[in-house]
Amino acid sequence: MKEDENGPRPVARFAFVIHPLGIDDIFHHPLPRRLSFLPKRLIELIAAYVRPMYVSRITGIRSPATGQEVEGFLITLGATPRELMRRDPGFTYRRLIVASRMAQRRGAKIMGLGAFTTVVGDAGISVARRSEIAITTGNSLTAAATLETARQAMLKMGKQVGRGRAVIVGATGSIGTVCSRLLAQDGHDVVLVAPRLEKLKVLKRMIEAEAPNARVTVDTNAGPHLSGADLVVTMTTAMGEKVVDMTRVRPGCVVCDVARPPDVKEEDARLRPDVLVIESSGVLLPGKPDFGFDIGLPAGVAYACLAETALLAMEGRFECFTLGRNIEVEQVKEIFRLFNKHGLQLEGLRSFGRPVSDKEIAHKRELASELRQLP
Repeated sequence: MKEDENGPRPVARFAFVIHPLGIDDIFHHPLPRRLSFLPKRLIELIAAYVRPMYVSRITGIRSPATGQEVEGFLITLGATPRELMRRDPGFTYRRLIVASRMAQRRGAKIMGLGAFTTVVGDAGISVARRSEIAITTGNSLTAAATLETARQAMLKMGKQVGRGRAVIVGATGSIGTVCSRLLAQDGHDVVLVAPRLEKLKVLKRMIEAEAPNARVTVDTNAGPHLSGADLVVTMTTAMGEKVVDMTRVRPGCVVCDVARPPDVKEEDARLRPDVLVIESSGVLLPGKPDFGFDIGLPAGVAYACLAETALLAMEGRFECFTLGRNIEVEQVKEIFRLFNKHGLQLEGLRSFGRPVSDKEIAHKRELASELRQLP
């Protein structure tokens, strides 16, 4: 228990679900390592059926604004994105419901969904209906972090925020939709890209009603619009496909890749040293966070979806904050208000897991300027 002027302040507890993003991630657990003599594909198939497992306890997170301490529990599914996407949603729902019961037994009052567990089926709605604790996908803070990261990157690349063309690939997804709406409201001309034209037209009408001065274009192919883009935001589930043709991107463009696994491969990005390819920033949690497990980020840094779950626990809002495909603009603004209230910060610009220095960005700006002078 923690003391404040009103008496004891209990530790608030949350849980967060992760899963391997590729076959190699499965071998982070000691049991699969002992089975490494088997074909990897066979191990991937077997791992998908393993019951959710407790991974570690997250400690040391404390709000500087209220003194509220929170702790969390990492729970993992065994399935990779390929296994989650090739099965019916019920396969994933059943495992997430088991995970929620595990979390509840440990005292968690809210559970966040990570990576591909947020895109399967109805994005958390069915799981929330059958869970006795709150469920959130974390997509509101993911959207807020994406836009703030993109804003910082554009400023560093010498671009004016709220000007120019933004291409959103995966625009009709939950994060893509709200990002498209906010970018248009900020003043960008937006190009909406997704596989289904009818859904794009619905989103186009919504944006034009909210931002009458915005120029909105829809297309099922990003390629023709890349040469005029100042910002590309990509967030698809198109595993193994070439989503953004880097050879066609405008010199000096900022490409913000939110997808996990990434839409832009590192070898493709190397073709264009004048283009800044970044990930959506990780979030620095307040206090001295210890995840008890390597989540693939520097110490104390969380993915935005995990940070949203911890932030709601910090605020004492044990509610289903972000569910389904429709994220409201006000939700994104509200979670960003709480983000600032409790002293969370964006980690900074990263590209393929590495920090991007100001020196690197200056070099990219110089190259882009030279290329723009060419016919």
